[in-house]
Amino acid sequence: MSSIIVTVLTISGITGLLALLLSVANKTIANYGEKKIVINNSKELIVDGGDTLLSALVEQKVFIPSACGGKGSCGYCKVTVLEGGGEILATELGYVTPAERTEGVRLSCQMKVREDIKIQIPEELLSVQQYDYHVEFIKDVTPTIKHLRLALPSDAEIDFKAGQYVQILAPKYKGSDEEVYRAYSIASSPMDAKAVELYIGYVVEGKATTYVHNYLKPNQKLTVVGPYGDFFYRDSELEMVMVAIGTGMAPIMSILKYMHANKIDRKVTFYFGARTREDLFEMDTLERLQNEMPNFKLVSCLSKPTEKCNWTGDVGRVTDMLNKYLDDASGAEAYLCGSPVMIDSVTPILRAKGMKEENIMYDKFE
Repeated sequence: MSSIIVTVLTISGITGLLALLLSVANKTIANYGEKKIVINNSKELIVDGGDTLLSALVEQKVFIPSACGGKGSCGYCKVTVLEGGGEILATELGYVTPAERTEGVRLSCQMKVREDIKIQIPEELLSVQQYDYHVEFIKDVTPTIKHLRLALPSDAEIDFKAGQYVQILAPKYKGSDEEVYRAYSIASSPMDAKAVELYIGYVVEGKATTYVHNYLKPNQKLTVVGPYGDFFYRDSELEMVMVAIGTGMAPIMSILKYMHANKIDRKVTFYFGARTREDLFEMDTLERLQNEMPNFKLVSCLSKPTEKCNWTGDVGRVTDMLNKYLDDASGAEAYLCGSPVMIDSVTPILRAKGMKEENIMYDKFE
């Protein structure tokens, strides 16, 4: 027994010594001093060298999107490096295409700030803000989807485009020993600058969704960063074809509410699919919008209705509905939101019906 104790103490001592050496190394060997980051040739930051570019920017309140929390597994945090940054790392190659590589595109969560760096990012990212929002309500809309309304502090507003998204920060909780950022599309109208609404579906073992579904309560605070995204409503005279399943309905709802508030009278058809009737949500809101927007038509369908559904509407997938109801898409543009499988199934149908590639906008919910 005494030998076991001695072994444990020895291992603990070695572990502690290694931790101390690493700490000393970080403060001495890896101490790169102050470094300069120049953004878009207009904004200059002075940061402590040695950290990742993503972390250094966050410390300076410049929020680059990163759905994986900086682990190099989402590819969202791309920036164009004009000077500095060193050679591209192996951990970046799976997310940066050869063409992007020649332009200097890097993953900011992987590259370290070891020298002065010049980068270029979309100008709108400089206006991204982080606030602690107040949870006004959180309620079930299906057995696996919750509807949240999050209010900003009284002295703040959010300026976003219909269709964009925010990132929420799920804190540590029982079962998760790390903070994680995750991206969710805004479901509310940009006309409401004091709050955002989200639909968050439960993902088994998903750290953020588990926190929201099992731990987050009304009146708590939730850290939110945004807005982000290049999927948003475009002004046009073209007919609109919208397709979504599940929580992919969120950015579509934002766009529809924006159009309704601004009396935009374009022809629009929304194909909304689910498995069973209980998986269809916000139908009252969608039907109200259909009644109040003369050129808006809702086509809902169930892929696997049960007897309990008492469903008398269309049966099938959204792809079936497009083949059934959409004849000519040559004069239309599309807004697609949902799983990659759904979007990859819908796109060739639209192309076959005459829609131009550049008129197909989509947001894949990975």
